[in-house]
Amino acid sequence: MIQTLKREMQDVVENNILRFWLDRMIDREHGGFYGRIDGHGTLHPDAEKGAILNARILWSFSAAYRVFSHLSPLTSHLQEYLEAATRAKDYIIDHFIDKEYGGVYWSLDSEGNPMDTKKQFYAIGFAIYGMSEYARATGDREALECALQLFDCIEEHAFDSEHNGYIEACTREWGTIADMRLSELDANYPKSQNTHLHIIEPYANLYRTLKEFRAAESCDYVPAIGSVLPIGITVPNDDVIRVEAALRNIIGIFTDKILNPETHHLDLFFDMDWTRGAGHLESYGHDIECSWLMHEAALVLGDRDVLAKVEPIVREVAKASEKGLRPDGSMIHEANLDTGHVDDDLHWWVQAENVVGWYNIYQHFGDEKALQHALRCWDYIKRNLIDYDNGEWYWSRHIDGTLNTVDDKAGFWKCPYHNSRMCLEIIERIGTEN
Repeated sequence: MIQTLKREMQDVVENNILRFWLDRMIDREHGGFYGRIDGHGTLHPDAEKGAILNARILWSFSAAYRVFSHLSPLTSHLQEYLEAATRAKDYIIDHFIDKEYGGVYWSLDSEGNPMDTKKQFYAIGFAIYGMSEYARATGDREALECALQLFDCIEEHAFDSEHNGYIEACTREWGTIADMRLSELDANYPKSQNTHLHIIEPYANLYRTLKEFRAAESCDYVPAIGSVLPIGITVPNDDVIRVEAALRNIIGIFTDKILNPETHHLDLFFDMDWTRGAGHLESYGHDIECSWLMHEAALVLGDRDVLAKVEPIVREVAKASEKGLRPDGSMIHEANLDTGHVDDDLHWWVQAENVVGWYNIYQHFGDEKALQHALRCWDYIKRNLIDYDNGEWYWSRHIDGTLNTVDDKAGFWKCPYHNSRMCLEIIERIGTEN
């Protein structure tokens, strides 16, 4: 059963997800990747190009190259994955990085010129995630240095030294910005669970990469799955110490600030002093995603005391997310307990994180019920979300089973990240078990 799951995951990530982006999204006229294919499969070559989309493309192809270099070195697609990752890396450095003020622009026009120049720390976090993964996969010095520079941007301009945590956004010049929202769907608060979630994620990956590179310097090095020996790269100890301290701190932010100790859900929006805002909201997809990302961060940190504190919380948060599960294995998005409104669409990203989150519980705690949660959701994905004819996944299905073709197939928020990461995570985890 487990080996069948691994084969299915490899087939979907290589032949359905990544193949779609290689065949349909590369912009050979203006560079990088196109900004949008709509829910009906129509390409919009003049669409703006988002930082999040491009950083997630960078992560996805870098991770695919790293994983399959080790687990399937004879795959015919390795060179394509490396070329796509390098295209994304070069495009981000050449066009998205603000050469004057630092950080990354929120979006570019279709020709690669700055369009929305605000600095959203969520997007900078994803750029770190992508650059650190490219460095980990290839040993590339430029990508590692870029990731460290962006880490410094977040620590310098987003960190709240009075109350702890990270704010949402600034102007291009790092000034105060009135509208800090990540999107029109979000409440306008200075701090959010979502932004912190996608800062802990890249900080863990950057720290892991730095540790591997430091170990290589001392010749005391056994590469992690898919990692390369970073020949000739020297990592200053100060960099390792700074990233380690920030990772340790943000793990504590999740356990002590963002986690609701009464419900074991993660609260979503906060004032500067961590007063909860926007009402009683529960986001089941973010709960299950955070359960495994928080666990990953603690495992990467490697502190037994931190892990002892985090692991019971990981299980509690995953358990709380069960409230969003449906009998067929799928998971609804979120609910507002104050208004009674439930977003019961079955989003592609929620299902992907649902699979990884429950497989993580099974892998580390031997919970067979968690494995069944993961397998049922994967079965739902195979039957309802994968577009076998045209490639990639649909955005969502409505609760009545009808297909959502209003939202994009590929675009500002629809990227090859949640679903490719699900596949690659399961492939790696099974690879370490057998």
